Amino acid sequence: MPLLQKTLARIQPLDPELLHKAQEKLDNKTKPLGSLGRLEEFARRFAAISGTLDPDTTKKVIFTFAADHGVVEEGISAFPKEVTPQMVFNFLRGGAGINVLARHGGADVRVVDMGVDYDFGVLPELIDRKIARGTANIVKGPAMTRQQALAALEAGIALANGCKDEGIAMAGTGEMGIGNTTAASAIIAAISGLPVKQVTSRGTGINDAALSHKIRVIEQALQVNRPDPADALDVLTKVGGLEIAGIAGLIIGCAANRIPVVVDGFISTSGALIAAGMNPHIKDYLFAAHESVEIGHRYMLEHLAAEPILDLRLRLGEGTGAALAMGLIEAGVKIMKEMATFAEAGVAEQQG
Repeated sequence: MPLLQKTLARIQPLDPELLHKAQEKLDNKTKPLGSLGRLEEFARRFAAISGTLDPDTTKKVIFTFAADHGVVEEGISAFPKEVTPQMVFNFLRGGAGINVLARHGGADVRVVDMGVDYDFGVLPELIDRKIARGTANIVKGPAMTRQQALAALEAGIALANGCKDEGIAMAGTGEMGIGNTTAASAIIAAISGLPVKQVTSRGTGINDAALSHKIRVIEQALQVNRPDPADALDVLTKVGGLEIAGIAGLIIGCAANRIPVVVDGFISTSGALIAAGMNPHIKDYLFAAHESVEIGHRYMLEHLAAEPILDLRLRLGEGTGAALAMGLIEAGVKIMKEMATFAEAGVAEQQG
């Protein structure tokens, strides 16, 4: 059986008994019931995902997947495609936003080349999983072949399997790819059936005329490719990105390995949509880091029934929101593990 099918088949719904026991443990702490709000939700879900009431949160990794998009030749971005490899070098040097915020939160950053249109040669710190030198122009036909989509998904799954072997407690998703908000908007429009205008925003900061052009480009791509909204692999193949496929694969693999996965913003959540389209149980394993300024992101979160942890008006990507949210998830888990019970502290419990 191919790796993708085998991995999808391993994903199970969360154990409601474990969720209940985690909440019982939290209710025994020296605080009024439910008084730590969503921190308790994070702890409860983290325990149920990882399968233990004493989960470890020490090792945290953010995977920043990079790839180029053929649709940039349509002039849909404020930046040229050369920025993709330039930013990869910035990540590797530790100088990007994701590097700063991951260091702050105690997470490692791993940069994965899924499809950058650049020859990096051999760089020991760069994870080379290049499937192609970018996608094809979605205005003219499918972004990639079905074989390329499957290979990219399976590359992400393999990274998640490696996380399991390493004992990584929590994985985050991030990305870099000039043109990728166009692909993400196309994905949510295809899956939701919403008008392109309703789910498409300015990406890197394009002006009004460029935004109108971007909307027309996405509409044309959907008309040319006609992705099947009920077939996530078809949507990915026709209008997705190689970094989005890598993210979807990582999420699928993390769910199969019971590793909580913190999904960043608009692009990362498009990968989560693809993953959840292949197995709905995947939604249980996701933490939505934040709600992006990108207008389509809200509809993605609604589709996944995911409540974002933060709203900081972020729109950088890279995994920056995931790096910030990881600290709050970890805080919730530490409350469950380290806060004294009423009995331990000699504090009288809540009456009635």
